[in-house]
Amino acid sequence: MAGPLTPGKKAPSFSLPKDGGGDISLSDFAGQNLVLYFYPKADTPGCTREAQAFSKLRASFQRAGTAVLGVSADPVKAQDKFKTKYDLKIPLASDETHKMLTAYGVWGEKSMYGRTYMGIARVTYLIDAKGKIARVWPKVSVDGHAEEVLEAAKAL
Repeated sequence: MAGPLTPGKKAPSFSLPKDGGGDISLSDFAGQNLVLYFYPKADTPGCTREAQAFSKLRASFQRAGTAVLGVSADPVKAQDKFKTKYDLKIPLASDETHKMLTAYGVWGEKSMYGRTYMGIARVTYLIDAKGKIARVWPKVSVDGHAEEVLEAAKAL
C-alpha cells in the first residue's frame, strides 16, 4: 500500500458507479468541501457504524458546506442493499477496479489473524472546495470519527 495522500495535494479525479445507478465524480462536488471516506466492506459491523454515523450527521455536514461520499470495492448491488438495509442518507460509490482506491493510497496488502490479503484501509479525506486535500485520517477508529470530521469541516 502506497499510503494515504498528504494535505495540500490535489485530490485525484475519479468517476465511479454509485448506489441507485449512474456515476459520481469528484467534479460533481466542485465548489464545496467533500468528505471522502473509504471502508473495507459493506454490511460489516465497523463499516455499518461508520456509515450510520456519517448519515446521522448529513444535515450538519450540509450546513458546513460539505458533502459526504463513502467508497468501497463492493459491487453496486451490495452498496444498494447496504444503503437500503440501514436507511443510509449518504451516497456510496463502488470501485471494483481498484483504480481510484489505488490513486488515493488505500488499496493494498493487509493482514489479519496471520493471513495476508489485498484490501481497503479505513482512511478518510477532507477535500476543500478547490479540490485539494485539507486533512487526512489515515487509521480511522470508527467511534467518534464522523463527529471529528464534522468539526474539521466546520473549520474550513
